[in-house]
Amino acid sequence: MRLNHLDLHVPDVARTVAVLTEHFGFRQEFARDGLVVLRDDASLELVISEPVPGFGTTDQLSIGAATYHIGFIVDVPEVVDEIYVRLGSADVQLARPPRAIRGGWLFYCTIPGGIQVEVGCRSIPA
Repeated sequence: MRLNHLDLHVPDVARTVAVLTEHFGFRQEFARDGLVVLRDDASLELVISEPVPGFGTTDQLSIGAATYHIGFIVDVPEVVDEIYVRLGSADVQLARPPRAIRGGWLFYCTIPGGIQVEVGCRSIPA
């Protein structure tokens, strides 16, 4: 068995898709009313969609922002730093600059839709 896809519900699908395609290496594969399917070079399928009434019993947007994040990994700390600088002019909210956390070098940001994103590598710069 393998994970087939992730579906993230956001209030503005177009804004979220724009950041993911422009800055995180996804390409759009399919779109229909309120739903876009993205894929990356490793064949990860990420669905960005409007909230669906009846899925769960609470506000999906509020609980989602408080309970999950998605993570991207790169090979070297310098790429983490480059991505952080590049995102400075993007439609994202940057938290602290990259730093050493749990044996890696990483930072967090929030993209449209209230999705927290981690970008990091497993090594710490010398």
